[in-house]
Amino acid sequence: MKKNLLVIALFAIAVLFSNETTAQKFGGLDKSPMDAVAFPSSYKISDKIAKVVYSRPQLNGRSVAKLAPAGKVWRLGANEAAEITFYKDVVFGGEKVKAGSYSLYAIPNEGEWTVILNRAKNVWGSYFYKENEDVVRVKGKVMSSMANIEAFSMTFDENMNLFMGWGYTVVKIEIK
Repeated sequence: MKKNLLVIALFAIAVLFSNETTAQKFGGLDKSPMDAVAFPSSYKISDKIAKVVYSRPQLNGRSVAKLAPAGKVWRLGANEAAEITFYKDVVFGGEKVKAGSYSLYAIPNEGEWTVILNRAKNVWGSYFYKENEDVVRVKGKVMSSMANIEAFSMTFDENMNLFMGWGYTVVKIEIK
């Protein structure tokens, strides 16, 4: 009987410790999920020219002006600053840009947004933004959306123009 109790006790201890050492605690879903867009957008084409990785904040009844105030540097999304990678040299908003990865910021204003490529990478928000690390600053064409865009979104069109939309605002940057 003592042998059986000893075996059961050892088994219980082994199960307890094995669950403790292998159990993982995973975080819940982020309120501003990360997304990526690439050009060309087809998954069948592996030779990409550009890719943007960014987080998608939701308006949730708030205004774009409150979340991305006019005249202030904004990280184009949420959480980490958006990053754009060019796999080939491009002309971004009329400015020549070498292949590489850059953080992507904007300064929203009514009728015109300044879009910024910056050398810093892997930075949280725009808290650590430094103007002296800017590669280029270009003017984005601001348009109105007919429908409200609840989650901040980016996409490329068939001509490699980058569109950024949120609320009723859409900003276009030409890339060649």
